[in-house]
Amino acid sequence: MFKVGSIFIPVSDIEKSSSWYEKYLGATKIDVWEDGAGFYLPTGSTQLALIKVNRPQPTEFTIQDKQKNAYYNFVVDNIVTAHQYFNNNGVITTDIQHMGEMAFFDFFDIDGNPFSVVNEVKDSPYHSENVKRMQEK
Repeated sequence: MFKVGSIFIPVSDIEKSSSWYEKYLGATKIDVWEDGAGFYLPTGSTQLALIKVNRPQPTEFTIQDKQKNAYYNFVVDNIVTAHQYFNNNGVITTDIQHMGEMAFFDFFDIDGNPFSVVNEVKDSPYHSENVKRMQEK
């Protein structure tokens, strides 16, 4: 019945941010309006909307007053390739971290908005194929 439609990202400059998301995430513009722009990604159905703000807005929360966590993440097949891609193109990233078989890192857009990148672990109940099987029940 429900699925995530769009993720809204606060940005200071729609044009610069649009170019950044097109270049680094392969996003394709759907539409532009007065203070925003909508995009789709090469895979998946969730869309991105960049919304003009006058001052930075938090796009992360803090866990137990010490660890910051992005509100959402991007899934990749090869975490090392994704990390190298961002680093080779001057995008700020954290180091790749491991939690069991899962690997992840954060990257930051030109407004400093953090995003997590994770690999999918085949045996995890959160792997997209396992979720699809659960949804079909």
